[in-house]
Amino acid sequence: MARRSQLRRQRAGTVINATSKQQESDLIKALYMVEDHLGQRFGGGISFRHEKQWYLRDIVSQLREDYPDSDFHCHFDRSSIRPDVGILYIEGGDDSAYPILIAEVKNQGTNDARLREGKPRQARGNAIERLGKNLIGLRAALMRESIFPFVCFGYGCDFEPTSSILDRVSAMAMFGELNTTYLHNEERGKLNRGSFYFREDPWSIREMASVMQDIAERSVLYYQSKYGESHFLVSGSR
Repeated sequence: MARRSQLRRQRAGTVINATSKQQESDLIKALYMVEDHLGQRFGGGISFRHEKQWYLRDIVSQLREDYPDSDFHCHFDRSSIRPDVGILYIEGGDDSAYPILIAEVKNQGTNDARLREGKPRQARGNAIERLGKNLIGLRAALMRESIFPFVCFGYGCDFEPTSSILDRVSAMAMFGELNTTYLHNEERGKLNRGSFYFREDPWSIREMASVMQDIAERSVLYYQSKYGESHFLVSGSR
């Protein structure tokens, strides 16, 4: 994993953010573990699809269909939401697809390294602030459902127990408890919180995989309950 000094220089545009690449790689490894588990849990009768991005034009098209009395608009066909490990879907028998897992990972904070180097503290970073755009789009995209299978793992000194940055995360989580999984919407669908796992220490691959596995598995069960198990059977196994 890259040193924090590299991360600070990267913010000035001088090096690649190797820290970010490593944390995304760990999340991808966790995703592979989830996919293996789903294959064992549900067998070969259903099919999954992984996409790197969700085009805004597709979200808007679905919103127009679901809510014909409201206006929805985006500007460019190529604009998209790109979560760190993309979106994992379960495929329906009519070429439809249903999101069962959307995951992000964020590392924020270099003041611990600065203090060790005898340097003054800096204003806390804003890595999590960039989550806001994705969250707004994803929550809108999933308004038709009663679950929000989103999870973000955050770590770094900005998320130590005494950091006020934690309240920024809490606001994004609609003031739900951190380090708690919220899959099903609450209050008649008004609270589609998602799950926010944040702490100072890094999350291990197995820890992330455990949380993601729970979200993905329960999401599959939700869709099967709502649309019927037969809707998701692969052709030939019906």
